Amino acid sequence: QVQLVESGGGLVQPGESLRLSCATSGRVSRINVMGWYRQAPGKERDLVASITRWGNANYADSVKGRFTISRDNAKSTVYLQMNSLKPEDTAVYYCNNKDPIYGNYWGNGTLVTVSS
Repeated sequence: QVQLVESGGGLVQPGESLRLSCATSGRVSRINVMGWYRQAPGKERDLVASITRWGNANYADSVKGRFTISRDNAKSTVYLQMNSLKPEDTAVYYCNNKDPIYGNYWGNGTLVTVSS
């Protein structure tokens, strides 16, 4: 069983920054892909960014140049650095572990609110 625990959400003003963290426990393979998704009220859950074990990252167009995903394989932790936050970034952010061997797992989510 894999468990994902997110932290770092909160309330910020437009233009400010936040850093989300997701700690993973349990068995993961060397070919898992970690990612961050978000879901705003009344909308579907969408991919924000993902990263392979070797650091290959992929971003949604809406966050390119503002968000950076990274991972520390030794700590089994993935991060999302969010800069220049906008009100439209407001959502619940979910950590995801997509592992072709051990399965697909989600965290419980952390709320990010961007408001003046």
